[in-house]
Amino acid sequence: MQYQEDKMKLIVITPETIYKEEPHAINRLFETGLYSLHLRKPGTSQKEMADLLKDIELIYRKRVIIHDHFELTSLYGLKGIHLNKRNSIIPAKMDISSISCSCHSFEEVKLASKLDYVFLSPVFDSISKPGYNQAFSDMQLKKAQSEGIINSHVIALGGISPVTIPLAAGYGFRGVAVLGSLWQRFETDRDVSALIRRFKELKSICEKL
Repeated sequence: MQYQEDKMKLIVITPETIYKEEPHAINRLFETGLYSLHLRKPGTSQKEMADLLKDIELIYRKRVIIHDHFELTSLYGLKGIHLNKRNSIIPAKMDISSISCSCHSFEEVKLASKLDYVFLSPVFDSISKPGYNQAFSDMQLKKAQSEGIINSHVIALGGISPVTIPLAAGYGFRGVAVLGSLWQRFETDRDVSALIRRFKELKSICEKL
């Protein structure tokens, strides 16, 4: 399925734990029209990550961004890397088509302007991390939008749900990254079909914005 670039981008971040049903779920998400997947598995060994990547269909790997074990990017033909506190250095002599990072302030967003895109969080109260609450007021977000700090290269992260996606669009974000509202129930029920239904709801909302 071809993604329409003018639509609100919907990026999926994986849960930290690897589940045996997860490769099938990831392939189904891409089959259903997922724009990009951020493979975030802190604490996972290189072999465990490689084994997971082997089960992702070859055609979809070019839409995967990896948060750890950057050396796997070239080996598996991944889209790119995401810089973070664990891995903050861009590897030398690697052909990487996309580099992104996580930001928690508007100053960090400005400093990362040369990257392909950034996550800004938490824009709303986190679903996957209880107590990790919204870091920016309505006034601050609107001011950042008017100053061009929030633009098409800034992805809203934190508390992304069917309710908050339109709010994010109103602040000027042209993309959202989802974790808790998609995966939280999957971590207990392992129901891939239910996961896909939740994804379709989120995707439908993004396509209208």
